[in-house]
Amino acid sequence: MILENDGIRLRAVEPEDLELLYHWENDENNLRQGNTLVPYSRYILKKYIAESGKSIFETGQLRLMIDVMPDERTIGTIDLYEFDPFHNRAGVGILIADESDRQKGYASAALACVIEYAFEVIGLHQLWCNILESNVASMNLFTNHGFSICGTRKEWTRVSDDYETEHLLQLIKPHK
Repeated sequence: MILENDGIRLRAVEPEDLELLYHWENDENNLRQGNTLVPYSRYILKKYIAESGKSIFETGQLRLMIDVMPDERTIGTIDLYEFDPFHNRAGVGILIADESDRQKGYASAALACVIEYAFEVIGLHQLWCNILESNVASMNLFTNHGFSICGTRKEWTRVSDDYETEHLLQLIKPHK
C-alpha cells in the first residue's frame, strides 16, 4: 500500500532514519511540543525502529516518515498513538522538522493521507489531537481538515516558567 498525496509519500521507518529521528526527538523545540522531558538515546531509537514493523494493533502506535517527492527527501513524521481498538480511536501528531519546509502544504497532504488511512483501512471512528494555544499553524492545519475543539485545558502545559492552555480537538469519521 502506498500512501501518497500532493507531492508527499508516507512510508515506514527504516534503520537509515536513525540519525534523523535522534536529532528530531532530541531537539529542544520538539520536546516542548511533545511534553517530553527525557532525551532519547540511539539505543532506544534503534529498538523502536526494530519494533516498528509490527502493526498498530500490536504496539498501539504507528509512525510514518514524510518524504517529499520525487527526490524522496525526508522532512518529518506523522504518528498515530494511544490507539484504542475498543473505541476505535487514536491520537494523531505531526512534525515537519525544518522551518524551511513548513507552510508548503506538506503537513496538510500528510494529514489527509493519515485521515483516509485511519478511517478507511484501520477502521477508526475518530482521531484526536492536543494542541497548545500558541501553536496557531497546527490549529489551522487540523481545523482545516475538519477537526474541531471539543475541550480546553487552561494553563495545562508548563512552558519554561509559565503555563500554556492546551486544546483537545477531534475528528469523527463522516457517515456515508
